Amino acid sequence: MDDITDIRDMYNAAWDREDDRLQRHQLERDMTWRYLEKYLPPAGANLLEIGCATGQYTIELARRGYRVMAIDLSTDMVAGAKARIVKAGFSSLVSFRAGDIRTIADLPVSSFDAALVMGPLYHLVFREDRLIALKNVFRALKPGGIIFSAWISRFGIFGDNLKRIPDLVFQKELVSSVLEHGHGDPEWYRSKDNSFRGYLARADEIPPIHEEVGFRTLTLAGVEPGISADDDSYNCLEGERRKLWLDLLFKLSSEPSMVASSRHMLFVGKKGEQ
Repeated sequence: MDDITDIRDMYNAAWDREDDRLQRHQLERDMTWRYLEKYLPPAGANLLEIGCATGQYTIELARRGYRVMAIDLSTDMVAGAKARIVKAGFSSLVSFRAGDIRTIADLPVSSFDAALVMGPLYHLVFREDRLIALKNVFRALKPGGIIFSAWISRFGIFGDNLKRIPDLVFQKELVSSVLEHGHGDPEWYRSKDNSFRGYLARADEIPPIHEEVGFRTLTLAGVEPGISADDDSYNCLEGERRKLWLDLLFKLSSEPSMVASSRHMLFVGKKGEQ
């Protein structure tokens, strides 16, 4: 089992940067909500949110009447999210805990109607760890429960890299390792303060790993279709123009030729009925 304390420390040190991430990446947020609205059970259902971060999804889920158990690896993220929920008056609907989904042993079995796994899987470099996490989610869901899991695209992320870190192309060994394996040398990342160490997935591996655990695939989508790293082109849209573009991009989001070109991908699956 991989030691991910460096990931925990990175997020503890980056609370404020993570807090406005979905404001910077509005298409990712809006597209994710389209899929949540399509597949979530009705309000009042019990949800498990793993990787709640600063509670951006948590607070809106509570506002819509869902009961949420919210978990994050980062203690600082959990503290910030909890303060936000208390301030909004939703404490009765949300419970919090800090922890690693791979090692939390006391999650209620067959108790949740849906689970949002919105980040942890792309910080688990080894496939065995991703399987452990998914098995624990599967165990916690009721028969028929829905899973939403977020992934970073191995190839789609290069548009973002071109924009933010153009000198990455000079690190030829790292680029080759990412293209072949989905990650660089973990020890290299651990030697850097606050470095984003993670796993970048191929689209064609995402449904199979869920199905190996027992989930049935409902869909796999790219949540930033058509924009690569150009967030501003969507963020500036307003009113009916914004809605119509979101409608169009939602139609394109599950088109197989588009999925992996998105920076983030969203899997939606269902636990088999018993």
